[in-house]
Amino acid sequence: MQEHDNIILPDYKEYPPEEMKARSKQFYDEIKRRHTVREFSEKPVPREIIENCLKAAGTAPSGANHQPWFFSVIGSSEAKKEVRVHAEKEERAFYDDGKGGEVWLDALKPLGTDSHKPYLETAPWLIAIFAQRKGGLHAGEQRKNYYVPESVGIATGFLINALHSSGLATLTHTPKPMGFLNTICDRPKSERPYILLVTGYPAEGATIPVHATIKKPLEDIAEFIE
Repeated sequence: MQEHDNIILPDYKEYPPEEMKARSKQFYDEIKRRHTVREFSEKPVPREIIENCLKAAGTAPSGANHQPWFFSVIGSSEAKKEVRVHAEKEERAFYDDGKGGEVWLDALKPLGTDSHKPYLETAPWLIAIFAQRKGGLHAGEQRKNYYVPESVGIATGFLINALHSSGLATLTHTPKPMGFLNTICDRPKSERPYILLVTGYPAEGATIPVHATIKKPLEDIAEFIE
């Protein structure tokens, strides 16, 4: 067996069962306030907030601890406009030219989405999340990464949670294809754009679709085998 170094678990905190129940309920009550919004304010968000949330995302578990993610944070007006131009081109093909297909477009109707994405310019920050096929624990390594989609998905969840906990709204945007993000963000072709995460304050009077508030009950998403 390969030798490896261990340390005593450094910062775990155990709570009494009643406090654990209270904390789990408190977290649920907080996270269910998270909603995807498509109307953002131009109000600026300090960079430090985004940096702290990215550091939180970087603590996510990953295959072989290779951390196969990269976050390109776009804040300049020129770059955001370029992202919108390219994204709306792909979205017009999806929504207006039939690329999405009748079944998929029908499923999206209750959400009211279309090819217009003004929030890509309005929101103060766009976070392009890239999945790295190769890398490793240290910068510059070119080792094979493992469980890349799973790892990046978990880190993205951490990031969304951190942004929400900080008081910001988010939107996950996935135009297909997203190769234009490699060019705009100057990322190598070996990295695959995973999600474009829009974040900032919601616009005054921002709305969400009623359809998006419908969540499956616990009995439909989980089963206990005891």
